[in-house]
Amino acid sequence: MSEQTLDFKEQFEVPSKMKTWSYALIGIGLLAFIIGLFTKGTGTNEEKAIFMGTIMYNTIFWTMVCNAAMFFICATTLAMGGWQITFRRVAEAISTLVPVFGIITLIVLFYIVLTGNHEIYHWLDAKQVAADAILKGKSGFLNVKFFVIWSILAVGLWSLLGWRMRKISSEADIEPMDFNSGNTYVWKNTVTAGLFIVWFALTVGSTLPWLWLMSIDAHWYSTMYSWYVFASTFVAGVALITLWVIYLKNKGYLEYTNQEHLHDLGKFIFAFSIFWTYLWFSQYMLIWYSNQPEETVYFKGRVQGPYKGIFFLNVIINFICPLLILMKRSSKRNYTLMTFMAVLILFGHWIDFYQMVMPGISKDHVSLGWFDFGILALFIGLMIHFVGKALASKPLIAKYNPFLKESIVYHT
Repeated sequence: MSEQTLDFKEQFEVPSKMKTWSYALIGIGLLAFIIGLFTKGTGTNEEKAIFMGTIMYNTIFWTMVCNAAMFFICATTLAMGGWQITFRRVAEAISTLVPVFGIITLIVLFYIVLTGNHEIYHWLDAKQVAADAILKGKSGFLNVKFFVIWSILAVGLWSLLGWRMRKISSEADIEPMDFNSGNTYVWKNTVTAGLFIVWFALTVGSTLPWLWLMSIDAHWYSTMYSWYVFASTFVAGVALITLWVIYLKNKGYLEYTNQEHLHDLGKFIFAFSIFWTYLWFSQYMLIWYSNQPEETVYFKGRVQGPYKGIFFLNVIINFICPLLILMKRSSKRNYTLMTFMAVLILFGHWIDFYQMVMPGISKDHVSLGWFDFGILALFIGLMIHFVGKALASKPLIAKYNPFLKESIVYHT
């Protein structure tokens, strides 16, 4: 396709209103952090654990959601899915936050494990491990050295392979490709995407949720847990991509992205909401049915204790709402409805991460309040700032990508 056939707004300019909102949210978040540091971070052991736990689940959530944007790119690349090329730069921009949020995550997690905060991770208490046969049996895996090394490798390779995918993508901005250069470009994309998917499977699909999240309740385990975490973050990642696509469309960008592309994003959100629910139900039902104390301990506090309302609110937001609203074809092509659902799903899976982490730290009362929303505002502000900056750093459409024509004429 020649350059002359394309007519679109190539370069995104960050609006002053976006900058104002991002700085305001970052300011609110920093203020909440400072107040929380003095009111909770210097209190009792439980208050300190709630303070660290709140920051922990927020940073893990946003790191994994932004990493899911790169997973989306790599999965569709391996499937030779050219339909996403017209808005691929949106997912790329979101994925630039992986090293930013990843470093914050590592700082928070390493502070917890290196200071021996056994209020959050009970396996950090050497005396408790020595007196507990279950914790002792998991000590080959649940130890500081393994935790630190694997966490660094995970975030490091996510960032490196994501950077490599974005670098290859930038080659499609330089000059038109002939048959041979196009083949070489597609091959490099495919190989790097394959490497990312393999590493993603070994981390997000396996070990990282065990280390970072499941080990908070170290006596409990579920073979479905990592898939559950993946489903939660992936559907939230697609919702975040959808929000940015709609925002850019409303600002007059992404002219070649249309209702057909939005429809497929809606199908992803709908399908993976059902997949998340399948995992939620399967994990809960099997543990409820077997009724073994070492397994039911995880759900007892969530279903019968103070977290009961949040536990079932989680299901209503993340299953009932997508099922009822996104089932119709027309709703997936409606910009207003899709915006509402994207925001709702991001909030719902943020709540999901809250109920994954906080009941293991604060068992007797629900801590959800101003501090949680303040830290959420901080991460949203950072996300808006860095994604806007990344979008403005290169053309919004890779005009020489071999699959661009396929994406422009795409119909579902």
